[in-house]
Amino acid sequence: MCGIGGRTIAEAQQRLSYDEFCRWVAFRRRRGSLHWGMRIERSIAQLSTLYANAHRKKGAEPLSIHDFMLHEDEPELTLEQAMEAWQ
Repeated sequence: MCGIGGRTIAEAQQRLSYDEFCRWVAFRRRRGSLHWGMRIERSIAQLSTLYANAHRKKGAEPLSIHDFMLHEDEPELTLEQAMEAWQ
């Protein structure tokens, strides 16, 4: 929540109600980061991944979106690994 509306974390804690904070969390889970730069980077990375995978050589491993996102870490687990661990 840091930086929302140009506020510090301390200011946001004083001014945001718990209910409003929960609504922001739900929004971010559904819509992603509020940082415009990260949103643009993700969009370009998605297009780059589609293009690179459509034109890769036979036998080459497919690229993931994280190969093109310089400012985001790749998740430690894939969705399939997480689902296996939770069963």
